[in-house]
Amino acid sequence: MTKRVDPRVQRTRALLRAAVLELATEREPDAITIAEVAERATINRATVYQHYRDRDALLLDAMENELAGLAGLVARCPLVVLPKEMPPAFLDILRHVEANTVLYRRMLGPCGSARFINRLHQLVAEQVTLQLVTAGVGAPDAPTVELRAHCAAGAFIGLVTHWLDDSHPHTEAAAAEAWQAFGPTGGAATRQSGEETGTTP
Repeated sequence: MTKRVDPRVQRTRALLRAAVLELATEREPDAITIAEVAERATINRATVYQHYRDRDALLLDAMENELAGLAGLVARCPLVVLPKEMPPAFLDILRHVEANTVLYRRMLGPCGSARFINRLHQLVAEQVTLQLVTAGVGAPDAPTVELRAHCAAGAFIGLVTHWLDDSHPHTEAAAAEAWQAFGPTGGAATRQSGEETGTTP
């Protein structure tokens, strides 16, 4: 039986998550202090440590729903057998990230959260692993599957980080170019009558 969480604990954590996300839109994560989070949430500083070990643990928990939503979109996007044309799910991923541009820039930037990046990498690698297993590449714990899943996850995070850059337009055409770059040797793999397929590195 699932242990019921005290409603007061839920309210406190909700206030803390909202406060740290609000602060993260105002400054870099490494510049946020627990004291500031407590003040923004109108909670005693000592109380924060009753729920979270440190600021990064709080940040990661606050972003968990966002990450779960992103992982769900990744699950629908073919990242193993790549169609030549950009799948709609890939554009959905980029639009999802854009909906919280500031937060993703903060979390993935040079002053961001290593725990967040590691968690995102883990979630993407898990989804790619499922796709690799479904494609018959091997078992989930096979070295080849693990290597390819983590390689694809790293490429995915790099692509998302670049997409968030202000130096290029965030158009559907730009997304299509990003999809081509995501494939092996700088271009998405083609599929001709089911005879040619390609996989991520």
